[in-house]
Amino acid sequence: MIPIHYLNDLQSHGMPDGAPRGFILGRKKTGAECEAAVRPIIDAVRQEKDAALLRYARELDGIGDLPLKVSEEELVTAAALMSPEVCLAAKKAIENIRQFAEAQLPRERFEEFSPGRKLGWIVRPLGAVGCYVPSGRYPLPSTLLMTAVLAQTAGVGRICVTSPHPSVEILGCARMLGIQEVYRVGGAQAIAAMAYGTETIPRVDRIVGPGNAYVAAAKKIVAGDAGIDFLAGPTEILILAEKGDPRLIAADMLAQAEHDVSARALLFTTSRGLADGVAAEIDRQLGTLPTAEVARQSIENSSAIMVFCDIEHALVCANMVAPEHLSLHDAALLPKITNAGTVFLGPHSPESAGDYAAGPSHVLPTGGAARLRGGLSVTDFVKIIAIQEFSSQGLRELAPAITTLARAEGLEAHARAVEVRSAS
Repeated sequence: MIPIHYLNDLQSHGMPDGAPRGFILGRKKTGAECEAAVRPIIDAVRQEKDAALLRYARELDGIGDLPLKVSEEELVTAAALMSPEVCLAAKKAIENIRQFAEAQLPRERFEEFSPGRKLGWIVRPLGAVGCYVPSGRYPLPSTLLMTAVLAQTAGVGRICVTSPHPSVEILGCARMLGIQEVYRVGGAQAIAAMAYGTETIPRVDRIVGPGNAYVAAAKKIVAGDAGIDFLAGPTEILILAEKGDPRLIAADMLAQAEHDVSARALLFTTSRGLADGVAAEIDRQLGTLPTAEVARQSIENSSAIMVFCDIEHALVCANMVAPEHLSLHDAALLPKITNAGTVFLGPHSPESAGDYAAGPSHVLPTGGAARLRGGLSVTDFVKIIAIQEFSSQGLRELAPAITTLARAEGLEAHARAVEVRSAS
């Protein structure tokens, strides 16, 4: 049975009296142990390149004598083996993801902001991107689409994919997208290869895509040598509803819970009746769910229903949680939301739609990181480069401000670089 907590007024620290701190402030990070485990792998791949990469791919990924790179013949064969239904679904998802990415792509601008002072920016794609696609308990071709299509829309010249056990659907979707670089390697060894390069896998500019705790630890270590999207942890959903259909809410919570035993599904409500109804419905639906073994552990150990005294208290705590997925059954609450990876409005907008085919990427910040940014988008694959141009008169008008500030900082050459132009 999912735990139900009945909460009182907010205390001075912002949390309601009786609130379990772990559910509001997030789960304790356990990255140190994972970092210690993956650092030797990263160092070995960085120094030994393919020799270490192959060693770990055989030892940890179990590729045997298979080559690291998936051949074009394998990609063609996989695409042919995909069912017509999966092909149509993937094409629809690609269409919607690309449409949304095109709408988000920044437009260039260059114009005169004041006489003689022209400013603007140009937009340039990254040169190379690596997409990490999980393929453990659940191979995720959707993650390939949710990363690679954004990179393609941005105009990235080279896209490579790493996946420890790529399924037919992962390989087939790669073929549909025209991606030629797919490597059967995962974990820290894949992250290190993409960050530093080997004889088989050239280095990339940015690594994107979710993974387990070891993948996240590896991304943290290589960040700075290669760009990363963010560090993703166990997936999570927070549903905020004062009223609703318990069947729908329970279904959405279980859709999140079946990902992993550490996945977190939260319901914030002001209704005791709704809380009891959802708890009972979760138990009923678990009885017929094929993934119940995983989902039940998530529901009992990592999830909760919280009953608040009023909706304002619930909103405060929802923003403190900064959930990866936020479901608002009342769209009128949206203006009061400040932190979320992505938001689903209304009772007919299941999180599953965002996972597969709605359009926005399902690669999202977890563990409170949505306080800092939203989900992966096409802007993660481009550089916005500022442009500045002055006429002689425009520079003369700005010169007093430049030289005064430069000399206030003790940087005389900065001031003279302006004055020498005024003198001429």
